[in-house]
Amino acid sequence: MADIIHLLPDTVANQIAAGEVIQRPSSVIKELLENAVDAGAKRIDVSVVDAGRTAIQVIDDGKGMSETDARLAFERHATSKITEASDLFCLTTMGFRGEALPSIAAVSQVTLRTHAADCELGTCLTIEGGKVTAQEVDACPVGSNFLVQNLFFNVPARRKFLKSNQTELSNVIQEFERVALANPGIHFTFTHNDHLMTTLLPESVKQRIAALFGKKVGEQLLDVAVDTTLCSLHGYVGKPEAAKKKGVKQFFFINGRYMRHPYFHKAVQEAFEGLIQPTEQVPYFLFMQVEPSTIDVNIHPTKTEIKFENELAIWQIIMAAVKEALGRFNAVPTIDFDTDGRPSEIPVYNPFSGKSVSVAPPRPTINKDYNPFRPSNERREGAPGDWKTLYEDVLKSNSPMPEVTSVEDSLESQLRLTDIERSAQHYQYRGQYIATEVRSGLMLIDQHRAHVRILYNRYRKQLEGQPSSSQGLLFPELVQFSMSDAALVEEIQDELCSLGFDISSLGGGSYTIQGMPAGFEGLDPRTLLGDIVETLKAKGQDLDNELHHRMAFAMARDAAIPVGDVLTQPEMENLVNELFQQDEPNYTPDGKVVVAILPHENLEKLFK
Repeated sequence: MADIIHLLPDTVANQIAAGEVIQRPSSVIKELLENAVDAGAKRIDVSVVDAGRTAIQVIDDGKGMSETDARLAFERHATSKITEASDLFCLTTMGFRGEALPSIAAVSQVTLRTHAADCELGTCLTIEGGKVTAQEVDACPVGSNFLVQNLFFNVPARRKFLKSNQTELSNVIQEFERVALANPGIHFTFTHNDHLMTTLLPESVKQRIAALFGKKVGEQLLDVAVDTTLCSLHGYVGKPEAAKKKGVKQFFFINGRYMRHPYFHKAVQEAFEGLIQPTEQVPYFLFMQVEPSTIDVNIHPTKTEIKFENELAIWQIIMAAVKEALGRFNAVPTIDFDTDGRPSEIPVYNPFSGKSVSVAPPRPTINKDYNPFRPSNERREGAPGDWKTLYEDVLKSNSPMPEVTSVEDSLESQLRLTDIERSAQHYQYRGQYIATEVRSGLMLIDQHRAHVRILYNRYRKQLEGQPSSSQGLLFPELVQFSMSDAALVEEIQDELCSLGFDISSLGGGSYTIQGMPAGFEGLDPRTLLGDIVETLKAKGQDLDNELHHRMAFAMARDAAIPVGDVLTQPEMENLVNELFQQDEPNYTPDGKVVVAILPHENLEKLFK
């Protein structure tokens, strides 16, 4: 029998191994930035073309490499970070495996220009598909200049499965933000398609946060600082009012390395228990320093999953530190009974007389005759008697609760909603539901969801048809976006204009809103625009197919009648009539029930 097992060629083996480390353009950015940080760079310039598909360039002023080191750096498992196995338990650098550069070179065309400080001249090295095609002397500045072109040119299957440019750019920016946050003392620049998106000067951590995500985020942060024998924790957490359901910035760093840790995330969330809604989350930027021997980063090729030796103890330290920060901020409301030294009268200016008059603060009155222990036979007039006797029959009844069915499950499922015979009178229950009589029973309509369905269909037609009219603002509104959000706004700016938004870029992620779609009077244009951006980001879909749906739905939710809004009879009648004219009145665009019917037979069972 002939032998069937054989060794793969080095080029094939390198491409297979590269699939674990280099998954998309953002992986290249991460590896090159971490190498630049390890090289002691004080300035790092990042430039990408077509979200990294065409070219990625990272230039640093680190210590550079000699001619021999430059050639050896692209050999698999060649590294300057460790020398023996025991070094894995005392890592102080970002990289250590020696797989990043060989993996990048195996699936792209790489040009490296590097110059070590102790060498007279630098080296220019060209590699294509893992093979060195040229090497020559180069008069380049001290540091390294990596140019990665045509990523996955020799792996068309991997290149075909890359997402849209907007999605890939968001991932690239995300990796850039993580490295920039972990190294606030380094000067960074980021350029996309020859457009300078941001410049980050050496600064403090809080200044770096504000520069990346906007001043509003920086103003909503609380200091966190604690030093223990196990770890040193410092950073910032958001105030309770900064909590949101989506789009919050949350970062954990361990020894300068970004990490994902759901267990520690839960510690932060539990510290805010009772201060925010369970569905909301707060932003945080927490940096931990521990002994390298107490953690293991050699778990996953991306090095974002880390094992801790004292995980439970660190969890408790994080929660206690966040609670202490909230306590210093006085997030829990208190009642202050200390009135010593306060003025007994408050001076108030009278604009008619032109003088200030003293107004005494209101004083509480006490009813000295009130006795909460007065016998029950001295009830005040009009007080109810023994209420239990009024409901004895109801309490003894074993009748099941009435069943509420959707319109499809009712007796009218074979009819269109527009054909249902309904009463012209409507009743509003608790400012949320509209009740009206139909032939089969009692119909209940969620007014907010009904209005969402109506507005959604209206906005979809506006997006697919002619541009919507714009309502100019008396005073333009200034809104600040992070780098990734600003890139998304640039991508969808034409669609925003067709919706009726009039926005202008001021650079650095700042925009002025000079007009918003007509019919949105009373809404905050910054909130409306921000919600559209967050909705598009959260879904991760291609904008070509999903943009109109996401934008129309986001606008409809913000503009719909809120729960608790009291409607008049004509308003309820118009809402119901308009709902039944829609193509899909039963459900909202995200699949929630709008209309339900309580059958007449179930109502009769209550009174038998």
